Amino acid sequence: MSIAYVILAISFAFEANALRIAFGIFKKGIEDRGERLTISTLIMEFKESKDTSVLTVIVEDSAAILGIIIAGTAVYLSDITGNMAYDAIGSLLIGITLMTFAFFLARENKDLLIGEAMSRRDYQAIFNAVSKISQVDKIISIRTMHLASEDVIIAIEVSLNDDLNTDAIESIIDNIENKIKHAIPYTTSSKIYVELERAK
Repeated sequence: MSIAYVILAISFAFEANALRIAFGIFKKGIEDRGERLTISTLIMEFKESKDTSVLTVIVEDSAAILGIIIAGTAVYLSDITGNMAYDAIGSLLIGITLMTFAFFLARENKDLLIGEAMSRRDYQAIFNAVSKISQVDKIISIRTMHLASEDVIIAIEVSLNDDLNTDAIESIIDNIENKIKHAIPYTTSSKIYVELERAK
């Protein structure tokens, strides 16, 4: 049985190191925004992050570490009691753990595949940026859809102040696009659609 402990220990070390690196990248996204690293910000980042590659590594490595702990416990109990039922129970628990984590990843990736909306944080950043434009009377709606983690379509409908000529309206639309690109750096003009409220 000693060889089993050695293999589990080596596996744990590799998986823990991979998780440490992935978590460092994940944490950097929070720190780059100037937010404090707390449990609540970690949970919010995990829910709203669109970077499926980092999320996948974190989830997979967390599942692997938990599986190793379960396996080590099952092997130890079987070793000291001589009852191999613990080994069977451990295998069953590992299977359930992997299925649970796989279901979570499938649900997260499904949302992006079918067109998930932007996070509330990014939505608010767009709203704040556009609402500061003096010629914008009000924002009617903001509709967004992620095509990938950093590929998003943004459609915003606004109501402008009265008595604006065509040139002024075109300039304001360009300004709205620029404000959105500044608020959400990975956006492109070709996927930002500015609509004006139709006259009633």
